[in-house]
Amino acid sequence: MTTLVRAIGWVSACVALSACTLAPGMRMASPASVVATSATGDQAAQQLNVPITPIDLALIRKMQEVDASESAGLNAELTAKLGTYRCGVGDVLQITVWDHPELNAALGAQAMAAQNRPSDPAQGFVIDSQGDVQFPYVGNLRAAGLTVEEFTRQLYARLSTVFIKPQLTVRIASYRSQQIYVDGEVKSPGPQPVNDIPMSLYEAVGRAGGFLPTADQSRMNLIRNGVTYRLNLSQMIAKGINPADVVLKNGDLLRVVSRDENGVFVMGEVIKPTTAVPLKTGNLSLSDALSQAGSINSTSADAAQIYVVRGTKQSEIKVFHLDAHSPVSMVLANQFSLQPQDIVYVDGNGLVRFSRVLQLLLPAINSALTGAIITK
Repeated sequence: MTTLVRAIGWVSACVALSACTLAPGMRMASPASVVATSATGDQAAQQLNVPITPIDLALIRKMQEVDASESAGLNAELTAKLGTYRCGVGDVLQITVWDHPELNAALGAQAMAAQNRPSDPAQGFVIDSQGDVQFPYVGNLRAAGLTVEEFTRQLYARLSTVFIKPQLTVRIASYRSQQIYVDGEVKSPGPQPVNDIPMSLYEAVGRAGGFLPTADQSRMNLIRNGVTYRLNLSQMIAKGINPADVVLKNGDLLRVVSRDENGVFVMGEVIKPTTAVPLKTGNLSLSDALSQAGSINSTSADAAQIYVVRGTKQSEIKVFHLDAHSPVSMVLANQFSLQPQDIVYVDGNGLVRFSRVLQLLLPAINSALTGAIITK
C-alpha cells in the first residue's frame, strides 16, 4: 500500500510540475524577448535574445514606407534605351540588286517550307564567324557591328566600281546573333531572338507564351552581366510605372519564379497546417495565410498569441506578435505583408496544453498503478 501511495504521489508531482510549466499564462515569449539556450559538448550555454515586435498601426506604416523607398523607381540600367540594331555573326541578310537577276540568283533556290526546320536559316547571305558577308563582284565585306544603312552604303560603294548607280535593297531576313533567355513559370521557356524592335519586359514574356497560373509576378529575376535585378510587376503597375520601360539586352536571363518557392509556413493551432502560397499578384498578407490554413482553431487556439517568425535564412531573426482577440485586429493582419519562408505560428490555449500533458502522462500513471498493485 505504501508503494502505491508513493507512485501516485510521484505521478501527481510530475503532473503538477508539468501543469505549472504549460498552464494558462505560459506564452511563446515574454513581452521583451525570447531567450533560447543551447550547448554543444563542453561549450558553455549561449543565450540569444530575439526581440518581439507587436503588430500595430505604427509597424504597418513603417514597413510600407520601407517598401516604398526600396521600390521608388527602376534602375537606370534597366531603362536605358537601345540604339539602332547592329548586325552580328549568324544574322542572315537579304540583298537585292535590281535589274541584275544574276546577282539575285546568288541567294540560292528557295527551299520548300515543309522541309524547313526551325533552326534552319532563312534564304540570304549569312554573316560568317569573321563578321563578313561574301557577295559577287565584291568578295568579303564587313557586316558585323554595322547597321543595315551603314552596310548598304559600303556595299553600294563597292558595287559602283562594277555597275553604274546600282539600286540596292538590304534587309535582315533572320535575326540570330542576339538573344535573351526566358526561364521559369512561362508557357514556352527558352531563348528568344532580339530583333530591330527593342525587347521590353512585356515583349519577352509575351513571346514566351505568357505567365503560367503558378507564376509569381512580384519576384521576377533579371540577370545581366552577373548582376541580379528583382522586378515586381504588380508593384510597378500599382505605382503607374510602365513595364515596357524595362528593356532587355543581348544575353539577359529573365527568370519567372514559381509561387510555391515563396511560400509561408503556417503551423500551430490552425484547422489545416499548410504552406501558404502568394496570390497571383505576389502579395500575401497574414490574413491570407491564415485563410489558406482554414483559419485558427476556435476550440484550441489562443487568438492573442499569433506570431510571425522571420529570418530563417538570414543572420538576424525577427519575431512579430499579433493579439487577434479583437476583430479589429484582423485589419492589421490584412495589411501585414509576409515574406517568403516566413513562419506563422498560432499558439494553443492553456487548457489544451494541460490536456496534452495529461495524455502524455496517462500511460505512465497506469503503469505505476499496475506496478504498485502487482507489488502489493
